[in-house]
Amino acid sequence: MNHDTTASQELSIRPVKIWDIPTRIFHWLLAFSFTAAYLTSESERYRDWHVMFGYTVAALIVFRLIWGIAGTRYARFSSFLFSPSRLLEYVQSLLTRSPKHYLGHNPAGALAIFLLLGLALVTAISGFATYQEIGGEWLEELHEGSAATMLAVVAVHVMGVMVSSLLHRENLVRSMFSGNKSGPADQAIRKTRPLVGIILLVAVLGFWSADRFGWLPLSSGVAVTQQHDRHEHD
Repeated sequence: MNHDTTASQELSIRPVKIWDIPTRIFHWLLAFSFTAAYLTSESERYRDWHVMFGYTVAALIVFRLIWGIAGTRYARFSSFLFSPSRLLEYVQSLLTRSPKHYLGHNPAGALAIFLLLGLALVTAISGFATYQEIGGEWLEELHEGSAATMLAVVAVHVMGVMVSSLLHRENLVRSMFSGNKSGPADQAIRKTRPLVGIILLVAVLGFWSADRFGWLPLSSGVAVTQQHDRHEHD
């Protein structure tokens, strides 16, 4: 009987839908926008691009905060709030090469998510203030420091994903594309909310297009400032 029960449990473990479509789209849009903003941060020539991607990061964070309350099961913050002791236990279990498997975010991944959201929010707000020439040099230093810290957390997070993928023998990067992870069928989410994901994607692409075509004052304001600076130098 025990053998039959074990066999039944093993058969019930299969790829199941864990990540909804809005969460996956948010994840990759944030990764792209932050990377693009960071790469254009030191160039006056691409300053308008930097500002555009900075606004995008800020808007994405606002969306994720809302989705962390109104989203599907594994997207909600309540599903990956872990105590420090649970985090310590999980980190220790990594050293044994047999860590506990979590369908949603594991404790280490959850910590990285909260750090990234917080740092992205600080970076976006301080960047906006700097762009508007509010607060002085200390806000500019805060902006640069929080962005650099966020980049470091991203690097640690990526390494953690790679380690977890190897230990669990599960491609976590692919799961953020497909939305699937291995688990019991009854633990899957029922709806992937495709309409919300499409609206999010269209909103971001629409914002980028409107900004690039000059339909928004963001890049045009930067262009005027750059032209004024060039005239002064001339």
